[in-house]
Amino acid sequence: MTGALIFDPLVPWAMVLMVAVIAAISVTLAVLRGLNGWPLRALAALVVLGALCNPSYQQEDRAPLTDIVMLLEDETASQGLSDRPAQRTEAADALAARIAARPNTEVRRIVVPDGDGDAGTRLMTSLSGALAEEPRARIAGIVAVSDGRVHDAGLPLDLPAPMHLLLTGRDTDWDRRLSISNAPAFAIIGEPVTLTLRIEDMGAAPAGDGIAPLEISVDGAEPQLFQVPLNQDIELPVTLPHGGRNVIEFTVPMAEGELTDRNNRALVQMNGVRDRLRVLLVSGEPHPGGRTWRNLLKSDSSVDLVHFTILRPPEKQDGVPVSELSLIAFPTRELFLEKIDDFDLIIFDRYKRRGILPALYLDNVANYIRTGGAVLVAAGPDFAGADSIFRSPLGTVLPAAPTARVVEQPYRPVVSDLGNRHPVTTDLPDNGDWGRWLRQIEITDPDGNVVMTGADERPLLVLNRVGLGRVALLASDHAWLWNRGYEGGGPQLELLRRLAHWMMKEPELEEEALTAQATGLTMRIQRRTLEETVPPVVLTDPSGNTVELNLSEMSPGVFGTTYEGPEIGLYRLENGDQMAVIGLGPAAPREFEQTIATGDILAPVIAGLRGGIIRLEDGLPRLRDVREGRPAAGRNWIGFTPRGAYETRDVRQTALLPGWLVLLLSAALITAAWLREGRR
Repeated sequence: MTGALIFDPLVPWAMVLMVAVIAAISVTLAVLRGLNGWPLRALAALVVLGALCNPSYQQEDRAPLTDIVMLLEDETASQGLSDRPAQRTEAADALAARIAARPNTEVRRIVVPDGDGDAGTRLMTSLSGALAEEPRARIAGIVAVSDGRVHDAGLPLDLPAPMHLLLTGRDTDWDRRLSISNAPAFAIIGEPVTLTLRIEDMGAAPAGDGIAPLEISVDGAEPQLFQVPLNQDIELPVTLPHGGRNVIEFTVPMAEGELTDRNNRALVQMNGVRDRLRVLLVSGEPHPGGRTWRNLLKSDSSVDLVHFTILRPPEKQDGVPVSELSLIAFPTRELFLEKIDDFDLIIFDRYKRRGILPALYLDNVANYIRTGGAVLVAAGPDFAGADSIFRSPLGTVLPAAPTARVVEQPYRPVVSDLGNRHPVTTDLPDNGDWGRWLRQIEITDPDGNVVMTGADERPLLVLNRVGLGRVALLASDHAWLWNRGYEGGGPQLELLRRLAHWMMKEPELEEEALTAQATGLTMRIQRRTLEETVPPVVLTDPSGNTVELNLSEMSPGVFGTTYEGPEIGLYRLENGDQMAVIGLGPAAPREFEQTIATGDILAPVIAGLRGGIIRLEDGLPRLRDVREGRPAAGRNWIGFTPRGAYETRDVRQTALLPGWLVLLLSAALITAAWLREGRR
């Protein structure tokens, strides 16, 4: 029970002051006039002023409240290194017991987990949330048991009491880290891009020769080993081997005694794009479909097209002098011997042997295919004749042979069952509702994938791989009818675009492919195949654990599933002869970018209220009480500020000048003053 005198004026204090001034003037005038009753008048004025101030005696029934100490326990990933978990647990338990044993004190234990989305240690965010749930007037101190690697130390937070850091880790800790900077998301295939690589030792690293081993692996292949210098930036030129996603993994083997190898790996995922696609189009003679091919290829700004149409074959004799011809010579030797490897795709559109390309040149084209090139043959009636290109060295790589028959009848192109699973012909717009073609070259013994059929289910479009290259045969020269809208037309541009891009090995059109896309820690696995079933995918996580994932058919030729990764890092996928690698999050999470314990990051926050930083390897500090504003830490001790908070249960007020007493006293004093002055 406590008591206090309080004033609750009946009128504003300004009016009370005005009354006091008037009373003082009146008493002064009475003194000057020699009225001997002025003391009584002054007493009466004081009684009235006291009544206006309304004094009362207040009694409170108070219950003392305990002080609160916030104990933050850092349980993020970096706190799992070495013996830090044992340090943290033992220190937090012992400190909580000591705090609970103090009189009038209780402890709040707050666990700090890993931040969402590789946000790192959000210790100040956790503290802010905990402080919002407690009255600030009861907070006597804040203690964090952590390695000091806090990623939100700059969060503006008004602390109500001193903060202390009990630092885990040891002075002898050291770690080796690999980092990659300025890695672009895209790069041009075949052109080098420079990455900046750095391997550095942190902490109490042992003396050595300043050299570290570095393994580099592309798309999960067998890594290559290099020896690189430590603690300096290394400019590393990288050339992407193929289009689409390229995954380059850099790994430094774990050294003896270092804290972790989780930051010894860097993963770079870059999409390979072609600068320009170089296409050679050779038209055997002018025809309506020739302009269709040209328009298709010229409409793509990334295509460099070289187009020759043979307008004047050697056997043509019309008597026109050569000097009057506005034609250029066909640079056959330059194109088919010297620069053939510069082209990504060669198209023969209704071409036949006319003595322009010797057998040696066509044999060179066949070798071009076997070594990774691509050739598309759009066949016309000449393909079935005696001068057919099939009857040349190029015939050894073509996927089907002509029977010398030309089918002149209307028919509607149809995607075959196999074509429904092939990326070139699957899901073509308005499938089955296309206009008819009027001519087809009969071919036999197809060697490859027949993805479209024509009249009487004869093979119409055949795709095949020869050596490292690809070859396609379109057994008709009437694809242009779709472009003209004949009988409603068809997806001519889309079909020819897919066909050209498949031949140029664009990744999204591979018929046998295993891919994965990451969203956070979730990956979507997709397997494209021409087979009707696929085996389970064998997945290997960053820790080396394997799991088999069954795939379900999502559409013809496409199987897939989703998988929630248990941790951040590099995952390897295998399905039959297909392999893929994908990174979920960074290969080295933020928690492992810097692993050596330090108090420097939180030092500005702790210094604001004169707290302290103490290493746990030196022992648990003693606890003391300190006054607010005084140093709250010293040699092996930390201090808390007692708050003396209380809860008011009951309040009683007693008026010191009730109205009846004021009236009685003021009337008596004024009457006494009048009587005294009247007897004078």
